[in-house]
Amino acid sequence: MARTGYTLPVFAVAAAKAALMHLNSKNSQVSVEIDLLPGIAEIPISQVATLESHSALAITLSDPGDNLDLTRNTPIWAWVRLSPRQSQALVLEAGEGLGKTASGEAAIYSYARRLFDANLLPLIPPEQTVTVSIILPEGRQLAQRTSNEAFGILEGLSLLGTSGISQPLSAADHLEEFRQSLQTKVRDCTDLVFCIGNNGMQVAQRLGIPESAIAQTGNWIGAMLVEAGLYHANSVLLLGYQGKLIKLAGGIFNTSSHLADAKLEIISAAVVAVGGDLQAVSAVLEAKTADAAHKKLIELGLSELVFGKLAEKISHKATAYVQKYANVTLKVGTVLFDRKGEIISQDSQATELLGRVVGRWGTHRPPLP
Repeated sequence: MARTGYTLPVFAVAAAKAALMHLNSKNSQVSVEIDLLPGIAEIPISQVATLESHSALAITLSDPGDNLDLTRNTPIWAWVRLSPRQSQALVLEAGEGLGKTASGEAAIYSYARRLFDANLLPLIPPEQTVTVSIILPEGRQLAQRTSNEAFGILEGLSLLGTSGISQPLSAADHLEEFRQSLQTKVRDCTDLVFCIGNNGMQVAQRLGIPESAIAQTGNWIGAMLVEAGLYHANSVLLLGYQGKLIKLAGGIFNTSSHLADAKLEIISAAVVAVGGDLQAVSAVLEAKTADAAHKKLIELGLSELVFGKLAEKISHKATAYVQKYANVTLKVGTVLFDRKGEIISQDSQATELLGRVVGRWGTHRPPLP
């Protein structure tokens, strides 16, 4: 049976509470009780120590349960300082590795702030202010593997979520939800748009794509393409972040990085296909991320050719995949965008399919580049 865990805000609040309790009592906490709003959780504390007479540091380790979560075992530090009462009893700051918004505010959102208030405010003496800096030592590195920049979250991870419980669903549960949703949508809209990732939804909205045409796929793009074919969809427009969607060009139709990740190799093969030299191939293979590879190809003047080739190959592979497993012909187009949601390429069918979807609903469509 799948094991539940807790979301990142819970561990940040637990570390802060442990540090504050340590300052108040000088006792080290091995665990703290957190009000989850609603519910109660007992969160282990890895370490807690006084730094100065009015400050302490506590550390927890993230445990999301049996979810495939890149923050598993990530250390969360809370540096807590006491000072004479200011205008606020509780001040929250972004330390190293916790993201900031474009305006410079800590990426600590509504639910997380309510958790901090509920669990820390009762412990703060009336004459004092508590300042909490949340530090994620691995936050910057982990953020490079997320879509945070597309949401305007810079320099690290965010404390985001609407619940403290990280409730895992099995792969079968997730896929069944997506399948049922697609079956409902295709009855009214046979020209579908698969948005790959949450940032795909943002790009879709910007392009004027109606929600009634959008189907979520998670990482099960291949299974959902076959489902679309079996339920007589006319077409599917694949709209996704290039670092995720280009896996299809290599025949990888479940895009979870836990199963397969050959992004740089797939981009390198496209470099060769468009006539790039060994230096360009080496530059791609030495890049740490798909975004870094894209930027390098821009410098080399190969980006348009390479990602145009990849978009065409994705559509071709997707069509062949549906033909193989559903024995039907499904028209597929591909739009690729970067981490910031800027469109970088599309194949020849993408513009037609986008016009078909948007035009049906009478919505003005911004032109693709």
